[in-house]
Amino acid sequence: MKNSPRGFVLASSLLFLATLSFSQAGPTLTPQSSGTTATLIGISPVNPNVVWASGTGGTFVLTTDGGKHWHAGVVPGAEGLQFRDVQGISDKVAYLLSIGNGTDSRIYKTTDGGATWSTVFVNQNPDAFYDCFAFWNNKRAVAMSDSVNGRFPILRTTDGQTWVDIGDNVTPALSGEAGFASSGTCITAQGGKRAWFTTGGVTPARVIATTDGGDTWNAYPTPLVSGPPAGGFSIAFHDAKHGILGGGDLGNGTGVSNNFARSSDGGVTWELTTPAPINEAIFGLAYADGGPADNDGDGRAGHIVVATGRKGTAWSPDEGNTWVPLPNLVGLWTVGFANPKAGWLAGANGQIVKISF
Repeated sequence: MKNSPRGFVLASSLLFLATLSFSQAGPTLTPQSSGTTATLIGISPVNPNVVWASGTGGTFVLTTDGGKHWHAGVVPGAEGLQFRDVQGISDKVAYLLSIGNGTDSRIYKTTDGGATWSTVFVNQNPDAFYDCFAFWNNKRAVAMSDSVNGRFPILRTTDGQTWVDIGDNVTPALSGEAGFASSGTCITAQGGKRAWFTTGGVTPARVIATTDGGDTWNAYPTPLVSGPPAGGFSIAFHDAKHGILGGGDLGNGTGVSNNFARSSDGGVTWELTTPAPINEAIFGLAYADGGPADNDGDGRAGHIVVATGRKGTAWSPDEGNTWVPLPNLVGLWTVGFANPKAGWLAGANGQIVKISF
């Protein structure tokens, strides 16, 4: 439906960005030239030098020098597709995931730095709609689709080439349960076998998790704002136990809701924190670093988190207890880090901003 999480189209505006420096505890922000005016929705730092991003109009961009120079390209035959997720493996190898009903949901792969692309998956289910994917390593990955008739047609690959539907392994879906394809981070993988995806469109918004590489999955409720235009948009885990969850309400464009939660037991239970000061919804979030030693045993001392959405951006020095707005950063969809000094935000009109702590 038009107002469902499925492939929502969002208008965003470009705001001129000057390089901004903050106190020692805060980030330095450096705008970079992506070489495209497409909306950039997915980002994947491989290391501090190699970063891939993807977006509308079949667009991908790549830097191999930390963003000093970006190369923009369009995948032939994909000009009408939106690449909502990207996974960089190296400066030569990357995967792209496009969204849409039926055959518009595809996965492409390059092994030559984007010079050529091969199609490794084309969805044949007219009602499936793939939102995001996550990789354990360069060949093993899972991809998440909105539910179809009470079932999630989750994909799994063990070689990067053949993607198999393992939806029968997954707990049943609630009626109307779906994902938000807002930043390619509605699913995340950690270690060798753990993965989590977050849902919306229903009450409650849920996290659905596997600890055995996708053989079995369990669902857990979350306290995020929920409903047809609301729920979880983005999820990340720092380790096997500690994770963060961002979301919001697309129907609340001028207000902040219960949009941020965290878990310390592998995603089984979630607690609300101070809401991130971002109207509407958090589209993407990421850990910037692991922080200093955990002196009080809560497992989250100093974990720096960055959250962004088309209505704003903020960072937290303590995994959501407190937030610092970054008021000049709007129209952004996604954020990712190679290390604390090498992170990138991306969004409307080809915006790319390096963020360093």
